[in-house]
Amino acid sequence: MAKVTIADAFSQLLEGPVPMRFTAYDGSACGPEDAQFSMELTSERGLAYLLTAPGDLGLGRAYVSGDLIVTGVHPGNPYEALKASQKQLKFKRPTPAQAVRIISGLGLTHLKPPPPPKEETLPRWRRVVEGVRHSRTRDKEAIHHHYDVSNTFYEYVLGPSMTYTCAVFPTEDATLEQAQFYKYDLIAKKLDLKPGMRMLDVGCGWGGMVRHAAEHYGVRTLGVTLSREQATWAQEKIKDQGLDHLAEVRHSDYREVTETGFDAVSSIGLTEHIGVKNYASYFSFLRDRLRPQGRLLNHCITRPHNRHQETGAFIDRYVFPDGELTGSGRIITEAQNVGLEVMHEENFRLHYARTLAGWCENLEKNWDECVAEVGEGTARVWGLYMAGSRLAFERNEIQLHHVLAVKTDAEGHDDYPLRPSFPMDATYPEVSAG
Repeated sequence: MAKVTIADAFSQLLEGPVPMRFTAYDGSACGPEDAQFSMELTSERGLAYLLTAPGDLGLGRAYVSGDLIVTGVHPGNPYEALKASQKQLKFKRPTPAQAVRIISGLGLTHLKPPPPPKEETLPRWRRVVEGVRHSRTRDKEAIHHHYDVSNTFYEYVLGPSMTYTCAVFPTEDATLEQAQFYKYDLIAKKLDLKPGMRMLDVGCGWGGMVRHAAEHYGVRTLGVTLSREQATWAQEKIKDQGLDHLAEVRHSDYREVTETGFDAVSSIGLTEHIGVKNYASYFSFLRDRLRPQGRLLNHCITRPHNRHQETGAFIDRYVFPDGELTGSGRIITEAQNVGLEVMHEENFRLHYARTLAGWCENLEKNWDECVAEVGEGTARVWGLYMAGSRLAFERNEIQLHHVLAVKTDAEGHDDYPLRPSFPMDATYPEVSAG
């Protein structure tokens, strides 16, 4: 069997030419020498990751473990390298015969898949031991994997607003904090919040919307989150701000909320986690929490189409276990099918790209502190996933939609104006820390 270098093997696993400089621990290299970005494979373990899981999962494993080093960009913000290579760095799955030739030529006839990095969760088929997909037990574990990383880590990455959802930028030069304030205020206007109203915020995160509605609109607000870390942080912040007479955040599944008669319900970033097949029960549950003529605002990441499409293996195992996306059309249909009257829809795709750019900048700026808090592997996961998501929003591979609906009463009254308007203040202050 002819000897094969690692660079030769790497080239054979690509669908086209090598778009950047690639070097390996055996001394071999390929790709343009003057490339702006380069990759270095530093160990046999990294090679095993690439060969036993071709595609984004193998690359992700090698990168997260530190066996694949990318130079020319910071690991907290590898956006430019991803942008430069996205179209060209396409891996193909070799046929069994090709795999045997490559492995034999490398002298690795007994190659076995190494254990994945500790940051990786079980594959979807193995997670059945945690319950049926989107059962309460399994949803709780999925949320724990993603959100209970470290509140301190999130403070470094998200900034003072502690808001892990798409911001809305009122102007080109608005800061991330101003855009998060604007997002919450826009939702408040769409829900027509007024003093004395009651609002439910499901999947409330660190309580940003809960506190905004209480502080700026005098609304009595209940938030629920499956993350114990988020709930603890939010309750402490509510008390610090003197809002505990109006606001509450519970560590709870949204399906455990028994109260009804809310004037408004907001769902900001929860729908991605509940499963498309559960949309009917989800929207029915939210409808039943509303009083007649009450409003629902659903904010979630979507596909640009309504066809079924699984998330990639890297995202499923490292970022959002069991996450599912579909198009805004499916979301609107499911809301209408349970009797909600959809009044307004809006796409904020490019706003999320800007939001992610801000988070990556924060991660890069606070890299040493983030690594000290959660470890380099987890910090690498976040840099890679956020930069890749930014690129996906820019390329219209994913979107972010608001869907505003009303629980119309039995006589057909929805208490909605003939022409909707969401009047916004001219200026938006910097949000205070937290």
